[in-house]
Amino acid sequence: MSATSNPAPSVMASAVSAFPNITEVQARLAAVGYVADPHIAGVVSLASQLGKPLLAEGPAGTGKTELAKAVARALGARLIRLQCYEGLDESRALYEWDYRKQLLRIQAVRQEAAGDWNAIEDDIFGEAYLLERPLLEAIRADEDVVLLIDEVDRLDIETEALLLEILSDFQVSIPELGTVNAVRHPLVVLTSNNSRDLSEALKRRCLFMHVGYPSVEREREIILAAVPGITENLADQVAKIVRTLRDLNLKKSPSVSETLDWARALVLQGRDAVTTDIVIEHLSVLLKHQTDIEKATEELTGA
Repeated sequence: MSATSNPAPSVMASAVSAFPNITEVQARLAAVGYVADPHIAGVVSLASQLGKPLLAEGPAGTGKTELAKAVARALGARLIRLQCYEGLDESRALYEWDYRKQLLRIQAVRQEAAGDWNAIEDDIFGEAYLLERPLLEAIRADEDVVLLIDEVDRLDIETEALLLEILSDFQVSIPELGTVNAVRHPLVVLTSNNSRDLSEALKRRCLFMHVGYPSVEREREIILAAVPGITENLADQVAKIVRTLRDLNLKKSPSVSETLDWARALVLQGRDAVTTDIVIEHLSVLLKHQTDIEKATEELTGA
């Protein structure tokens, strides 16, 4: 079977619209509810201008996935997400053939008459029988796309190698069809919780950004932006208490999403301030391990 390939378009002509500068990134992300500090905004701006994938690495719950979603909203782009997990393979990440449909086609041809096998093979390995998975879907999209490859550190090392062709050349090789080049280069965001070291080959293809827990000031801004009806005083108290808990060297520190859950709970209960008793009562919202709850309780009560 002869292979075909699409001509590779130029990066600037086909890429997702770029963020021109840090100020523009911060303003447009803030407009869709994401508070970005200058470091995050700067790397996002560079990734969009250079057409390079962005690797955001840091503890779970620091807003890496939400950043990709916010970038898509800010750009008016479609978000395509590949959720990584151990055992993810090519058929779930890139593409697979619709084997049931192919078999039905072969059986139909045999019932009609003995056909030319080469012609049948060309037919059943055509577009009508191809099932797109997230990576191929993003490459073939004819619209602006943000491709989120979430928790890439959960992939097996062998599967991680599947990403290299896409991250460097924005193309996918399909033996039966040839090389499929990106119609419009997607803006790629990879996230990692740093559960294992990623390969140097993958890192080399990306711009790197560490996303840690926000400062008290930035988390206060995040709370005010994300929790309707909360007062500045309560947002400030929540941010400071969460930072105190994170400084306790817990098994699992509160994530930003858990901070927001607590802030929303306080607003729903009509609280305008928090006391030690209220914090202890709500520790199950912020902490997910009993040993952490006990440790935090001891610290808060001085027991």
